[in-house]
Amino acid sequence: MGKRFQRKIEDFECENCGVFVKGDGYTNHCPKCLYSKHVDNNPGDRTNECGGLMKPINAFLKKQEWFLEQKCEKCGEVMNIKVREEDDKNVVKEIIKNKVLNI
Repeated sequence: MGKRFQRKIEDFECENCGVFVKGDGYTNHCPKCLYSKHVDNNPGDRTNECGGLMKPINAFLKKQEWFLEQKCEKCGEVMNIKVREEDDKNVVKEIIKNKVLNI
């Protein structure tokens, strides 16, 4: 079994909204639109060949921390990631609002 987390310091341009993101080794999604790219099997390993965009579809609170639920637009895999301090909280609220309205 490989490492569960590998820190990768990488800058990237968000493929969804075009914002330039300065990575810190823990950055795994765009802080503006909250999309990421499906590139990892385990955080930081870059071994998943899918490469699809991970769309934020829900946000939820777990043990006093906020998480995003993301779904790959290419393969359909769903995964959860932590909301970070620099993330746009208005986008998080909009995701929650849209989820509630679609139920």
